[in-house]
Amino acid sequence: MKKRSVFGMITLATALSITLVACGSKSSNSSSSTANKAVKFPVSYNNSAKAIKGGNVNVAVVNDSPFKGVFNEELYTDNYDNQYMSPAAESLFAYNSKFKFNNTGAATLKQDNSAKTITVTVKPNVKWSDGQPVVARDLVYAYEIMANKATKSQRYTESLQNIEGLTEYHDGKADSISGLTMPKGDNGDTMVIHFKQMKPSFGTSGNGYFLANAAPYHYLHDVAFDKLESSDKVRKQPLFFGPYKMSKIVAGQSIEYTPNQYYWKGKPTLDKITFENVSTASITSALKNHKYDVVYKMPADSYNDWKSIGGYDNLGRQSLAYNYIGFKLGKWDHSKSENIYNPKAKMANKSLRQAMGYAMNNDQVAAKFYNGTRSRATTLIPPVFGKDVHADIDGYNLNIKKANSLLDKAGYKKGKDGYRTDPDGKKLTINFATMAGGSTAQPMAQNYIQQWKKIGLRVKLTTGRPIEFNSFYDKVQKDDKDVDVYAAAWSLSSDPSPMDLYSQKAPFNYSRFVSAKNTELLNDIDGQKALSASYRAKALKDWQKYANDEAFVIPTLYRQEIYPVNKRVKNASVDYASTANLNWAKMTVTSSSRASK
Repeated sequence: MKKRSVFGMITLATALSITLVACGSKSSNSSSSTANKAVKFPVSYNNSAKAIKGGNVNVAVVNDSPFKGVFNEELYTDNYDNQYMSPAAESLFAYNSKFKFNNTGAATLKQDNSAKTITVTVKPNVKWSDGQPVVARDLVYAYEIMANKATKSQRYTESLQNIEGLTEYHDGKADSISGLTMPKGDNGDTMVIHFKQMKPSFGTSGNGYFLANAAPYHYLHDVAFDKLESSDKVRKQPLFFGPYKMSKIVAGQSIEYTPNQYYWKGKPTLDKITFENVSTASITSALKNHKYDVVYKMPADSYNDWKSIGGYDNLGRQSLAYNYIGFKLGKWDHSKSENIYNPKAKMANKSLRQAMGYAMNNDQVAAKFYNGTRSRATTLIPPVFGKDVHADIDGYNLNIKKANSLLDKAGYKKGKDGYRTDPDGKKLTINFATMAGGSTAQPMAQNYIQQWKKIGLRVKLTTGRPIEFNSFYDKVQKDDKDVDVYAAAWSLSSDPSPMDLYSQKAPFNYSRFVSAKNTELLNDIDGQKALSASYRAKALKDWQKYANDEAFVIPTLYRQEIYPVNKRVKNASVDYASTANLNWAKMTVTSSSRASK
């Protein structure tokens, strides 16, 4: 499963806009750990009717902003682009229900621990949508795109630098990546990856240490690296080797897909798939009018309005995602390609961060406004990964008394106006950035601001209002001086290691928190001792407890992903084991018109 984009990296959830609703707190002091009774959804449904020949499927992507349209797996950063690529882009590697590779995908993996290598072999007949075969040079080229400094890819991470020669290539000291060899030549089917160290997660999808995608060298190599992201070959006519190809792109709004006649598993059945942006404000009425066959991730705050619409089954799964509050604690240094922690940052006082965590009323938010489809998050490793690695800690449960005590002891004194000064006696104003999205963004932001006011903190919205999605992440990524705290979300990889989100050299470490202890704990998760599953599980739990205490990022809500699917659709599935992409290759329809009952 794709994590960041590539296979082992962590898909940035730049894309998951926060869609919370304001809620008042009846209790000003504390909240018991209210375990929300989660609604359970099937991952697929049985449509026994006979499929018709061909057919068109319309898909709504719930999004209040134009999608960026970076259709390249080494360069995209937000989850909406990932969703739009899903019928066309396919991972090289397949995996089972535990996210373990099983060699049933477009390429196979063979690991040699003594030689410190993994051999990737592309299966026969795997071709790009222009009919050209996927070859070894395409596998290597994906790494070159990601690692070349000119592309400024956020997917160049500390984890990937475990590949021999990748750092030297990135730094311009080598023209090629020495650790990627092609024993059968550029046009062969084999690439060998040479590692500095073998890692415990190498057998798991989304591990972050090597890529799960290829890039069409024959098609893209004549585009300069610094022009690649903006090029028509990425934005308007991208190539993929998945079941469908992008045949018509309306920038920021919609994409039509037609079958990839060269697809290695055989030409898919549907004549056309159309994806288009639909706002959170209009998706429910569109569903009631049966305008779409599939909806990508319905807004949970309006669940009661659409959960029983006739003609649809709601498929769902526990999400590899969480919402969170992040605290800005430094800057990204482009020259060093690493995060620089600032111990004098406004939010550098751990007690201040912890107090803000204890002031949030996320149990109440989840219970009252998400109807069982959300729950208060407790750690940065979601429960979807299982109890072996998900730490059993309570996280930041609402406790106003504790929050006030933390601030008092840290020297944040209340003035006559009820607001606190910083420990130096200076006026303290905290700038809070949150994303626009539907009708809930503004009231949810105000809810948090009111909660923080209860403990004497003056918090104001950056720009005075929720910020448009793309502009929001532009500010967060560039460490805008007007952002002290921000509300965002991550869509994670299928390996629980947090290395590529929170390490010193992770561009996605937007809080910019760095410490020797954090580095030590992260390295321990992916170190040689962690080749033992029990050791790694303990290392993951140790890091979660440390991250909870440091509170550089505080998780707020876990979520379920819900996909309404029209009853005429056949073979749709959101099972992680079968597909991350709704099973597009096998999807068919059983009627020419959408079911309405």
